[in-house]
Amino acid sequence: MGVSGCGKTTIGARLAETLGGVPFIDADALHPAANIEKMTRGESLVDSDRWPWLSAVRAKIEEEAQKLLEGQDASLMYIVCGCSSLKRSYREFLSRGDSDADALTHDTVFVHIDVSKQELERRLKERKDHFFNPKLLDSQLETLEVPDPTREAAIVLYGDVAEGEVAHAAYMNVRNYVTKNSL
Repeated sequence: MGVSGCGKTTIGARLAETLGGVPFIDADALHPAANIEKMTRGESLVDSDRWPWLSAVRAKIEEEAQKLLEGQDASLMYIVCGCSSLKRSYREFLSRGDSDADALTHDTVFVHIDVSKQELERRLKERKDHFFNPKLLDSQLETLEVPDPTREAAIVLYGDVAEGEVAHAAYMNVRNYVTKNSL
């Protein structure tokens, strides 16, 4: 999780592969067209834009979890999702869902990739073929509520290093977190 350009998709995909080829969900692929058009124009998303998208992300997580449950012992399975999850309320929704009694429950740990603004700006300038307008970086940084590992299931990683280092750190920290917390 983190702002645009932090490496959510790249690191998330590598983490999913390292965890044994588990499902990877790229939340950007679930944005409705209106959100993509808005961000392409350089307009910030607001909660009324984000909540329907987060509902779609949550539904996709539940869909993937159901597939795993139907196929094998679910005692220790992973699903990796690359999603900005900028606010704590968003993370709570993604991990707990709403009051729908039929929704699957799952343990969630968020891996926040913390990257300096200077590095984010560099990455966004170099990125091609993505709808996110780099002018929106400041808005995302203002919206970001950095997770507090003492208050929520979260790991914060330094992301200004090579992607391979971040992916390895994510893997080691997730495995250690799961072992310590018996998710």
